[in-house]
Amino acid sequence: MMLGMRVRGGLLAALIMVAAPTGGALVSAPAAAQTAASITVEGNRRVEVETIRSYFKPGPGGRLGQAQIDDGLKALIETGLFQDVRINQVGGRLVVTVVENAVIGRIAFEGNKKVKDEQLSAEIQSKPRGTFSRPMVQSDAQRIAEIYRRSGRYDVRVTPEIIEQPNNRVDLIFTITEGSKTGVKSIEFIGNVAYSSYRLKDVIKTRESNLLSFLGGADVYDPDRVEADRDLIRRFYLKNGYADVQVVAALTEYDPDKKGFLVTFKIDEGQQYRVASVDFQTSIPTLDAASMRSFSRVSVGSVYNAEALEKSVEEMQIEASRRGYAFAVVRPRGDRNFEQHTVSIVFAVDEGPRTYIERINVRGNTRTRDYVIRREFDLSEGDAYNRALVDRAERRLKNLDFFKSVKILTEPGSSTDRVILIVDLEEKSTGDFSVSGGYSTSDGALAEVSISERNFLGRGLYAKAAVTYGQYARGGSLSFVDPYLFDYRVALGLDLFYREQLANSYIAYGTKTLGFSPRLGFTLREDLALQLRYSIYQQEISLPNNLANCNNNSANSLLAFNPSPAYANLVGAPAGGSITEGGQTATDVSGQGLWCYFDGEASLPVRRELQSGKALTSSVGYSLNYNTLDNNKNPTDGLLIDWKQDFAGVGGDVSYIKSAIDAKYYTPLVADIVGLIHLQGGILNQFGGSELRMLDHFQMGPNLVRGFAPNGIGPRDLNPFGTRDALGGTKYWGASFELQMPFWFLPKEVGLKGSVYADAGGLFDYKGPTSWAATGEVNVPGCVPPTQATATAAATPGTCLGLQYDNGNVVRTSVGVGIIWASPFGPLRFDYAVPLTKGQFDRVQEFKFGGGTSF
Repeated sequence: MMLGMRVRGGLLAALIMVAAPTGGALVSAPAAAQTAASITVEGNRRVEVETIRSYFKPGPGGRLGQAQIDDGLKALIETGLFQDVRINQVGGRLVVTVVENAVIGRIAFEGNKKVKDEQLSAEIQSKPRGTFSRPMVQSDAQRIAEIYRRSGRYDVRVTPEIIEQPNNRVDLIFTITEGSKTGVKSIEFIGNVAYSSYRLKDVIKTRESNLLSFLGGADVYDPDRVEADRDLIRRFYLKNGYADVQVVAALTEYDPDKKGFLVTFKIDEGQQYRVASVDFQTSIPTLDAASMRSFSRVSVGSVYNAEALEKSVEEMQIEASRRGYAFAVVRPRGDRNFEQHTVSIVFAVDEGPRTYIERINVRGNTRTRDYVIRREFDLSEGDAYNRALVDRAERRLKNLDFFKSVKILTEPGSSTDRVILIVDLEEKSTGDFSVSGGYSTSDGALAEVSISERNFLGRGLYAKAAVTYGQYARGGSLSFVDPYLFDYRVALGLDLFYREQLANSYIAYGTKTLGFSPRLGFTLREDLALQLRYSIYQQEISLPNNLANCNNNSANSLLAFNPSPAYANLVGAPAGGSITEGGQTATDVSGQGLWCYFDGEASLPVRRELQSGKALTSSVGYSLNYNTLDNNKNPTDGLLIDWKQDFAGVGGDVSYIKSAIDAKYYTPLVADIVGLIHLQGGILNQFGGSELRMLDHFQMGPNLVRGFAPNGIGPRDLNPFGTRDALGGTKYWGASFELQMPFWFLPKEVGLKGSVYADAGGLFDYKGPTSWAATGEVNVPGCVPPTQATATAAATPGTCLGLQYDNGNVVRTSVGVGIIWASPFGPLRFDYAVPLTKGQFDRVQEFKFGGGTSF
C-alpha cells in the first residue's frame, strides 16, 4: 500500500522557506509598508482574489509585517487548495502567485470484490468535483486499507493512480489488491490451572481457523476482538470466585509459515474465594440498610461472584431511588482473607453528589428513531443522575442487537451539578433473509424460507414471515412483536399460523391447523419472565377411505370401497367364520360374523374426530420462565424452568385445563464435563362436562424417553387389523441424567461433544372417547354394541367392539449415547438409545437424528 505523510503548519512553511532558492520564493525583506488590500494575486482560476487576501491578517496599524506574511502563507498552504504558493515583492507590491490544485473529475475503485464501491466512497475524504490533494489521497489509501484490515485482510495493497485531464481536472483511481483473509491459526493459554484451555475457548469470541471457517468470521484476526476477549476471560474468572485474577497480556504474532496469527493469553489466576459474610451499612439516617438484604444476590458460603455483586449493587441503588433517595450510591467493599481465601462483603449506602441530568444526546442513529433509544432509560432529562440506571440502559441497548457498538459517556453540563449523557451508537443491519433446511427421523426432510426484521421501520418492532415445506410437515406463519405497548415495558406479540401434518409411519392420520394467537410478555426480572396468551385455532383430521370405512351399514356399500379383484368375492365372514388378510386371521366369536376390519381401520377416536369435522379451540394461558443459564445456545451452568398452563373453553368446541413444567439444571463437573438433570411433567384435566379429544392428549416418544419412536409410548389402540394409533395420555412424567463431554482429541473449533445418559418416564391415563355408539357404528353387520361386549370377546383380535386399548402405567427406561455437533450448518444431534423397560405395545426407535441450518 502506498503511504504518505501530510506536513502541516509551520513545519511545511519552514520547508518552503528553505526551498526559496529553487523557486518557492518568499519576500526576503520586511514588507511593513504593505496592506492586505495592496496584495496582487496571480495564477488563481477558481479561488477568488479576496478569499486569498483574507488569509493575510494585518498587524498593528493595519500593516503586514514579515510575521503576518508568514502566517498568511501557512494558512494558504493549510487550506489544501493549492499545489504551490509563492510570495514575491515586485515594485513595492506584494505578489502572491498560486498554483491551484486540480479538481477531481471522477473517483473509481478497481480490484475490489469484497467491499462495494459505495462503502469505500462513503469512507474516503476525496470526492468528485472536490479539490485534489495528494496528502488527502494518501490518507484515503490508508483508510481503505484499514477497512480491509477490519475484515481480516492484512496483506491488502492500495495504490492511488492520478490521471490528468484537460482544464486542470484529474481522475482518481484506487487500485486495490485485496489479498486473502488472515486467520487465527492457534489460540493458547498460559497460567490457567483451574480451567482448561478447552473450556476457556468457549469464553472468548475469537476462534481458530478450520475447514468450515468460511461459513463464519470469528477466526479472522481482529485486534479489537482479541482485546475484548481479555475482558471476557477476566469477567469469567471473577464470576467464578477468582477475585485476584489478572489477564496479564494477549500476545499476537504473525507466523509467515502458517500464514496466520498465533494468539496467546497470559493469565494469573490467583485463588478462588468464598463469601464469609455479607453486611449492610448506611450513612443516610432515615434509610434502614438491613431492608436492602432482600435485593442482594450474594449469599454467605457461596463462591464469590463479581457479576452477582454488580447486579446486587444495581438493584439496591434502584430500590433506594424508588424510596425517594435519588442520590443514594451503593458501594460494595470486599475485605479479603488471603489465608482462608474468603471475602467479607459490605454494602455501604451513602448520599452521593446532587447531580442532575441536563440533556441526553443520542448520536449515530441514522435509522433507529430517537424514542426507541430513549425508552431504554429509566431516567430522563432533569432527573437525578444515577449511575446504576445508566449502566442498565447501556446493557439494554446492547441487548437490542440493533447496534454494533454502544457507549454512554458523561460530559460536564452548564453548571457543576449538571451532566450531559452522550449516547454513541453505531448501527448495523437488522434484517434477515434465511433459507433453512433440516432432516429428522420423525419429521423427514424440511425446508423453510423466512424473512424477518428486528427493527422494523426503525421503530424497534419485530416482524417475520415464514413458509415451511417438508415431507410430513407444511405451513406458514406471520409474526409481529411490539416490545413497548403504549410506551410501557410490555411486549405485544401477534401470531397467525397454518400447519399441516401429513400421515407417516408414526401416525395414520393427517391434521390441518389454522389459528391466531396474541400474547403479552412481561420481564419481571432479568432472569424471570411472564407471558399471557390467548389462542384460537381450528383443527381437522384427514384419513384415507380404507381407514374409515367400518361405519357402512351394508355389505354392498362395504364392497364399494374395495372394488379391486382381490376383494371381489369377499363380503365378510359368517358367524363363527374367519377372514385372513395380510397374513393375519380374524375369527368371529360373537356369533354375528365379521365385517369391519378386513381391510384395516383407523382407531375409533381418530374416526370420531373425522366424523365430527372441524373443531374450534379457544384458550387462554400463561407461562413463567426462569433462566439463569450462562449461555442459552451452549449452556454449561445454570437453571432453566418453564411452567405453562392453558385453559381451553373460552368459547369454541373444546374444554380442558393443561399444565406442564420443564426444568433443566446444568452444572460443570470435572475436566470440562457438564452434568445435566432434566425433569418434566404434565397433566390434562377435563372440565365443563365435555369429553376430552384424543388430539388434546399428550403424545410422547423420544421427547420424554429416548430410544422410543415418536408417539411410541403410552396408551394405544389394540386392534391388530387397524393402525394401532397412539392415543396419548393425560399425565406424564420424565427424568433424565446426562453427562456431556468434549472429544479432547479433536480441535475445539470442530464443535463436537459426546454424551451419555439415562432416561425414565411414563405416559398414562387416556380419557378420550371409547364408545362405538358415538360414531353410529352399532348397526354395522358384525359389530357388537358395547352393551354386549364380554371380557372374552374384548380380548379376541378381530371382534368389532368398543375401543380396546392398553392403558398400563408402565415406567419406560433407557440408556444411550449421543453426539452433539454445534456445526456451522446449525445444531445437530445424533442419539442411539436402548430401552431397558417398555410397555407391551410400545414402538422402539433406537437411532434418532435431527438438525437444520439457516444460511
